[in-house]
Amino acid sequence: MYKASAIKTVRGNSLWYRLKEQKWLFVLMFPAFIATLLFSYGPMFGLYMAFTNYQPGGGSFLHQFFGAEFVGLKWFEYFFSTGDFYRVMRNTLATSLLTLLFGFPAPIILALMLNEAKQGFFKRFTQTVSYLPHFISWVIAANIVITLLASDGMLNNFLVMLGVIKEPVAFLQNGPLFWWIIALSNMWKEMGFSAIMYLAAISAINPELYEAARVDGASRFRQMWHITLPALRPTIVILGILAVGGILNAGFEQQYLLQNNTVLEYSEVIDIYAYKYGLQNSMFSYGAAVGMFKSVVAFILVVIVNNISRKVNDQALF
Repeated sequence: MYKASAIKTVRGNSLWYRLKEQKWLFVLMFPAFIATLLFSYGPMFGLYMAFTNYQPGGGSFLHQFFGAEFVGLKWFEYFFSTGDFYRVMRNTLATSLLTLLFGFPAPIILALMLNEAKQGFFKRFTQTVSYLPHFISWVIAANIVITLLASDGMLNNFLVMLGVIKEPVAFLQNGPLFWWIIALSNMWKEMGFSAIMYLAAISAINPELYEAARVDGASRFRQMWHITLPALRPTIVILGILAVGGILNAGFEQQYLLQNNTVLEYSEVIDIYAYKYGLQNSMFSYGAAVGMFKSVVAFILVVIVNNISRKVNDQALF
């Protein structure tokens, strides 16, 4: 009996057995696997450009690409030695940290508030309105922000009416304020959609836990603190690790669309910098080196935060 059970366990753990038993799941996963190879891993051979002095010209692409002069770490050294490095990193980190500060807890708070709402219509309406901005392109969203923050916009008129300010403030012409505008815009646009993941995790909580807590006299706040938040912890940890790993992904569209000549010193982040030099100035190898630097830093941050989380909370992404 024990021998048969052991043989069954070994078979159940074997790769071939799982492939056979779950073959249709793997068939459904196959197109996504191919798409990932083609569009995520395939273009990675282009990272070789960061170590060469690539210049497009006549002839085949592969011959020019692999025949370009190998310069090693020249472009990385050039990036670190220029005065642009400090400015670009300052803008990127400032924008990303502010976005993380406001944007990470906002969907958690929204999900908790929606979970506590008892009116079905109000709950559905609020959830729909909150995640609608996610589906609006940044072209439209940027125009909404520009109109709202204009000198004769709604925010200035409202603040003047309340007596908070005496005259309109040029929000989009103030460099340090630009970081806050980007962070709050990111929060507004993605808060509702990100809350869906937390609401899905909340819906998986056993209702009997809340019933038992109510029997023990726990208030709504106590139920949220001792039942809902602990159940959300794995989701919070995983999304937190990914958010820290993307700390250098300050964005491109929002900065590019909201910036103007008066705030260029504060709006140029790594993505815009790589675009400007890599495509506009045709310094393809230099742009690739800047982009690769960002990716390597993101990978290192994910590994570090993941290991710290595993040791502290026994929760990790991998």
